[in-house]
Amino acid sequence: METELSEFEQVMRRHIDDFMSPKQGDKKRSGTTAASPMADPVPKAPRSKAAGAPKTGHLVKLAVRTKPLEMDTVFEHASTSISKIEAQLEAEKAAKKAGYPIIGYVIETQRL
Repeated sequence: METELSEFEQVMRRHIDDFMSPKQGDKKRSGTTAASPMADPVPKAPRSKAAGAPKTGHLVKLAVRTKPLEMDTVFEHASTSISKIEAQLEAEKAAKKAGYPIIGYVIETQRL
């Protein structure tokens, strides 16, 4: 009974070590749990945002026009404000500053 238990523990330890290793069990480990310095580095995941992009805030999309009877145009503004209302106000101010005097409505507000 005791040998079966120790054998089971050894097999489970090997499975855990293979799972935790970066190569997924391609190399047999020789009793150590640290990765060898000669192993290939693990590739990093690509960044989803640019380095200068805000980390918090909202992305506000507005329907804007330059003339009263013109078709709506989508205007996007990335705000660093955590308040949804403040982000919408900032987007409206930015749209007016960009030359869109008529703000139709808010199309969408997304959290960053």
